[in-house]
Amino acid sequence: MNADPRAALAILTASLERHLEASASRRGENDPTVVAAYQAVADAFDLYDDALLEAYGEVTPLEIYSGEGDEEDDDGDEVDEELDDHGDEDGDSNGVYLGLDDSDYDEEPSRSR
Repeated sequence: MNADPRAALAILTASLERHLEASASRRGENDPTVVAAYQAVADAFDLYDDALLEAYGEVTPLEIYSGEGDEEDDDGDEVDEELDDHGDEDGDSNGVYLGLDDSDYDEEPSRSR
């Protein structure tokens, strides 16, 4: 392959535009137009990433999501879904950090002179 990265980028950009248009006018869960546009983005991305690697020895930090099998790293180890091993300490299960609760820290008593 001897693709020009700039031309491959133009193809990727155009495919993203088509995907946006298809998504904005989709008709149902598995709209064939959106599915085709999704595949075109994936193909254009692969072309761009390959052209970038060949021309400059660089790659993007992106990967194409292909479904359930993406739960493993390239070396076969499972990806850690929980980064901090603290679990759900405060009982809410939404997983959004909203700051410390009053019970999570002790205030120092004020010193009066």
